[in-house]
Amino acid sequence: MTNAGVHEKGTFNVQDAINNIKKDPNYPKAGAITLFIGVVRGETSEGEKVEKLEMEAYEEKANQVLTKISDDLTKKPGIVNVQIHHLLGEFSVGEELVYVVVAGSHRTDLFPVLREAVERYKSEAPVFKKEYITSKQGSAAGYWVSEKETATKQEVQK
Repeated sequence: MTNAGVHEKGTFNVQDAINNIKKDPNYPKAGAITLFIGVVRGETSEGEKVEKLEMEAYEEKANQVLTKISDDLTKKPGIVNVQIHHLLGEFSVGEELVYVVVAGSHRTDLFPVLREAVERYKSEAPVFKKEYITSKQGSAAGYWVSEKETATKQEVQK
């Protein structure tokens, strides 16, 4: 059972994440499962059209960080299991990128932990996103999202 980690696109899906939760020996203590599915948004916050994304990771460290977050949050009261699975590769608009699954005794225990898991993986895991966009003026560009505010967008061919 893989509790957390990065996976190449096509090798892991939402049903795998749910099945993993159900394999946990403590699963019979669960009364609910919550699920967050992150997908590729078709527009940037500046209104530019997203053509595609590339997701990369420092895989060994990402697996460690995602596992640590999952283990930390699984220790919270009422929580049975937390899993974070991030996909890597090239993605089109609307495709799934990440699954965060939380199983617990009561629904009221789950939502705060789900939110914390999402916020933590986004800020702690070494997973990197490159956006390929078309600007409002029609020019194509690609940039690593972390570079967005500190570097000039580099022109790339579609």
